Amino acid sequence: MFDQLNSIPNLLVQPWTDLSDHWPNKIQQGIVSKTHPLLVSPTRVEALAQVMSYAYSNQWRVIPCGGGSKLNWGGIVKDPQIILSTQYLNQILDHAVSDLTVTVEAGLKLADLQVELAKFGQFLALDPAYPETATIGGIVATGDSGSYRKGYRGVRDLVLGLSWIRSDGELAKAGGKVVKNVAGYDLMKLFTGSYGTLGIITSITFRLYPLAKDSQTVLVTGEAVKITSIAKTIRQSSLTPTMADLLSEKLINRLELGEGMGIILRFQTISESIQEQVAKIKELGCLCSLYEGEKEATLWQQLKQTIRQPSSDSAITCKIGIKPNQATSLLTLLDGLPTEGLGLIHLGSGVGYLQLTQEEMITPLRSYLETAGGFLSILEAPLHCKENFEPWGYTGNALEMMRKLKEQFDPFNLLSPGRFVGNI
Repeated sequence: MFDQLNSIPNLLVQPWTDLSDHWPNKIQQGIVSKTHPLLVSPTRVEALAQVMSYAYSNQWRVIPCGGGSKLNWGGIVKDPQIILSTQYLNQILDHAVSDLTVTVEAGLKLADLQVELAKFGQFLALDPAYPETATIGGIVATGDSGSYRKGYRGVRDLVLGLSWIRSDGELAKAGGKVVKNVAGYDLMKLFTGSYGTLGIITSITFRLYPLAKDSQTVLVTGEAVKITSIAKTIRQSSLTPTMADLLSEKLINRLELGEGMGIILRFQTISESIQEQVAKIKELGCLCSLYEGEKEATLWQQLKQTIRQPSSDSAITCKIGIKPNQATSLLTLLDGLPTEGLGLIHLGSGVGYLQLTQEEMITPLRSYLETAGGFLSILEAPLHCKENFEPWGYTGNALEMMRKLKEQFDPFNLLSPGRFVGNI
C-alpha cells in the first residue's frame, strides 16, 4: 500500500513511526487499530481523488480529516488503513467581497481565514472547538458551530455550496456561490455533521457577515431560580445578542466569575444599541459584570477552552441537547452530582456541552436528557469509555434512512466506518 500511494504525485505519505505525538494520541483515543494507519496528505485535489480511487479498488478503510483536532470525535473506527488529511489543501479560492461570500479549500484553518476576511471588514460566523487548529472542512464535517449559533444560526445555514470526492474517487459538487441559490437537492445540509462518512469535502462556499463596530459582554450570575426567570425573559425579549449561553455553577466557580449559575450575553453592533440592550439587562435586577476589549476576548477564549477541550486524558466531553426552557434544570442536576462536571448550554437552541470527570456521570445525565426529549453524545473520551457507552446515544427513528443514504454514497463502507450514528 505504501508503495502504491507513494507513486502518486502531489502526495505526502507518512508511516506511523514518522508522525508527531499529536496524531497517534488522537488516533489511539478514538480508534481501535490493530495495524498502524498511514497518514496521507494530498497537496492537490487530483491527488486526493486518486487516493480514493485506489482505496475503492483495494477496499481500504479511510478516515478523512483536516488537521486532526477532532479526529477522535464520534464513534470508534476499527482498523483504519489510511488517515486522509486535507491539511495542505488550504487556499482561498474565491472571495466575492461585495456579495459577502467566500470559497475555500477544506484544509484551510478557520483562524487563518478570519485574518484574511478581517482585512475586508468581514468574518465567518463560526466559533468551534480548537479555533486555532480547526480546519474549515473539519468544522463542516462535525457541524461545530459554537456560541455564534445564537446570532447567525448553525454551520448548515452558512454553507452555500461544496465540492467533495466520492468514495469511488470521482469529484462531485452541490449548491453554488450565491446566497439565493435554490436549485437541486440541498446536499450541503446532508454533508454538514456527517463526520466524513459520505465523502471527503474538498471545498466549501460560505455566506459572510460584516464585522461589528463594537462589542460588549454581560455576565449575569445568581441562584438557579433567578437565572431561570431571567433566561425566560431574555428569550421572549427583543434583545439581539450574537452569543448567549447558560453556564453551570461549577463552571462559574472554576473560572472565578462569581457565585451561582450564570448567563453570558455578547452584543456586537453599534455602540448605541449595545448600551441600550445592556441597560435592559440591568433592569432585570440581577448582578451583572461587563467585559469589553481584551478582557472580553479572554473571557470567551477561557470559556471555550474550559468546556470544549478536555482538561486531562481522562476527561469526557459531551454534546447535549434539551428544550431551552429545561436547560437550567439540567445544569442544576449537573451541579448536584458528587463528582465535578461543567456545563454550557446555548440559551436559544438548548444545544450545549458538558465536561465530565467520571464515566458514572454519563448514565444519569443521558437518562435525564432522553426522558426530557433531548440527547447526550460523547465527543472526546478515553477509548474504554466509548467501548462501555455507545457514543451517540441516538434513539430516533431516522436510522433506516441514514443507512440507506450511506449505502448510496459509500456502498462498500470505506469512509469512517462505525464513526457515525448507529455504527454507520
